[in-house]
Amino acid sequence: MTAIARALVTGLFLTQAINPVYAGLFDFKLGGGDKKEAGQPSGSAGPDGAQGEAKELEKCDKPYGTLAVVEPQDAVISHLLQYGLQSPTGLIRMMVQQSNCFVLVERGRAMQNLMQERQLAESGELRKGSNMGKGQMVTADYVLTPDAVFSSKDSGGVGGALGGLGVFGAVAGLVAAGLKFKSAQTTMILSDSRTSLQLASATGNAEKTDWSVGGLLVGGGAAGGLGAYTNTPEGKVIAASYLDNWNNIVRSIRNNPEMARQEINLKGKSGQPTKAGIVFEEGDTVTGKIAGLRVYAQPKKTSKVVSTLARGEEVIYTGHDQGGFISVQGQDGEGWVEKVMVKK
Repeated sequence: MTAIARALVTGLFLTQAINPVYAGLFDFKLGGGDKKEAGQPSGSAGPDGAQGEAKELEKCDKPYGTLAVVEPQDAVISHLLQYGLQSPTGLIRMMVQQSNCFVLVERGRAMQNLMQERQLAESGELRKGSNMGKGQMVTADYVLTPDAVFSSKDSGGVGGALGGLGVFGAVAGLVAAGLKFKSAQTTMILSDSRTSLQLASATGNAEKTDWSVGGLLVGGGAAGGLGAYTNTPEGKVIAASYLDNWNNIVRSIRNNPEMARQEINLKGKSGQPTKAGIVFEEGDTVTGKIAGLRVYAQPKKTSKVVSTLARGEEVIYTGHDQGGFISVQGQDGEGWVEKVMVKK
């Protein structure tokens, strides 16, 4: 076998060493140091629960409320783009949903599209009965703010040492040039959206020494530059750090029942959306849309009429909503009026 042939065979062997089949040799360590080797965020989550999630993911028995995840700062996104990585928000949201600690509400990039649908409804462009409008969105009880600091430094001298081995070194050096020490530290802050109080904060760490293959596509590997948190060394180490980070948040809140805000059945909320309409707050002043609007003793049309309202006559909404009626207080007493027949 010629020297060139031997070098190519050796290069093939070294390339196969980074194949996922040998992933156990280059596994991640959550939290850094000598902690147990761990895997990556994976799987899916939906109304029926989590599937295929990382075995290291910490979980809750039931959700504490609703959560919105903040997009990272522009500086973090800009740095991630250098490695072909997009915003980690989608990854974080998947882990949150898999953990069953919160029900997620959309406040990210898709929010623009959600508001666009409401604008179409207001303009009359949507079909009749689309049930799209005010008073349907669920409040975010909590806000999660993630951040990241990560490094990717050359391990020093490995490729150069192989370069002194002639043709073999040229091929092996091409493979080993990507031998880097990579680490990431992430932070998450959990805040109450109503009080703005910070309730929990935690850091996450992950580190890895990994072979990366530049542009050498031998052994069934995917092409370089496919920016993803599942197939690049930098992406994997950041994902592992966020997993460690979220686990620390869960541990800090899991045994705190006072944090519970509202109980939401995800299946029920997705399958039976709230009917759109004007949102009234207790104490709001409302007026009838027509003259002679009836005020009932009970929230049903068959009950006794206690008074009628003149067109434009003001009454106060007293905070009760039942069966399409709202409770009001006027100069002639209190009662119930049809919600669709009044306006702010």
